[in-house]
Amino acid sequence: MNKKTLKHCLLTLLLVVFVQPVCSQALDEYRINAGDILEISIWNEDNLQRELRVLPDGSISFPLAGTLSIAGKSVTTVRAELKQKLADFIADPEVNIAVKSVEGNVVYVIGQVKKPGQFIMYQPMDMMQMLSLAGGLTAFAKSNDIIILRRDDKGSEAIEFEYGELEEGDDLDKNHLLKSGDVIVVP
Repeated sequence: MNKKTLKHCLLTLLLVVFVQPVCSQALDEYRINAGDILEISIWNEDNLQRELRVLPDGSISFPLAGTLSIAGKSVTTVRAELKQKLADFIADPEVNIAVKSVEGNVVYVIGQVKKPGQFIMYQPMDMMQMLSLAGGLTAFAKSNDIIILRRDDKGSEAIEFEYGELEEGDDLDKNHLLKSGDVIVVP
């Protein structure tokens, strides 16, 4: 193993061991995404137990409560909304929600990586981790011209990412945490 490869491996290990846990603690509660699978049950109401996939428009339909728009909301918020809707029909309903699958929590990697595609994030991930999942950059990649395309309620943005700077151990704060729906473009 040459010095550059060894340095890269050590840097990646340091990022995973020290930087990622600190970033994870700063994150809010998981936000529900279209495509996620939820298990919802109401205590003592056997006929109100469902396993539901969040629809592409970010909604679910639940008996007595109707259609709820839940994408982007925390489980705690959805539980409170569902409890409020069901309170018209059930005295003090005890609502339980479990996220069975985070299949909607995806990031897309395209361009000059060895394994482009869609990747499910089962934990908070940053750029270096995602590029690692994608097999790393090809020899033709322009490592300092990588862009993260992100959409949210406020619109779209393109975030620049310079892989070469992080590879050398510089600007570690620029190792952006990814959000569901991000598209990483590696020219």
